[in-house]
Amino acid sequence: MRLALVFLAGLLVGANLVYFVMTRGQADPDAALVFQRERSQHAVPADTPAAPAERVEAPAPPQDKPTPTIGPLPAEPGRTSGTPAPVERPRTAVPAAGAGGLIVPVSGIAPAQLSNTFDDARGQGRVHEALDIMAPRGTPVVAVADGTVEKLFASDRGGLTIYQFEPSGRYAYYYAHLDRYAAGLAEGDRLRQGQVIGYVGSTGNASDDAPHLHFGIFALGPEKRWWEGTAINPYPLLTGRPTP
Repeated sequence: MRLALVFLAGLLVGANLVYFVMTRGQADPDAALVFQRERSQHAVPADTPAAPAERVEAPAPPQDKPTPTIGPLPAEPGRTSGTPAPVERPRTAVPAAGAGGLIVPVSGIAPAQLSNTFDDARGQGRVHEALDIMAPRGTPVVAVADGTVEKLFASDRGGLTIYQFEPSGRYAYYYAHLDRYAAGLAEGDRLRQGQVIGYVGSTGNASDDAPHLHFGIFALGPEKRWWEGTAINPYPLLTGRPTP
């Protein structure tokens, strides 16, 4: 019995060996069909061009821009090229004097621009007794005539002021609400007509948003006190016109 079982097992092993040798070079038709179907679904058509590989170009090296050059300036007629022209210092033009020989004491203001404010009323029953000459803050104030600086005075109403005596000592010229004095100005200084003595401002009781020069003329008494005198209307003397 045992021998019969061994014989049958050997027969089965031999049969399988012979089948394997005979079918080794042949493909399974079912497996081949499945493989072919999967391949056809994912295959890339032969005429489809391959996608180009992405190329990263290195940036071009920066190029130095040429530095602009400025050629020599053209020479002035009659002057050698490259020779600097002499610098001409600005000159202060002296305005034409009015009928009284006086000039307008604010630079750049013509007589026709003046208003007669001499008789204007002021607080506490006072009369103005001067001209208000409106001008931007810092505008130069000039001497109306030759004379001498008699007094530099700071007051509550007039702010920074200058009292100038004319050469004969009979009249005083009064400049008030100055922003500042001219550099180096001092009492006793001799003045020439048109000389800058200060600058327009709004010191004292003047409004900050309305800078101006308060200008007055006084006939001095025998004592020649700078704080005393009889007021004279400057308007006709500066404009050559009668008072309106």
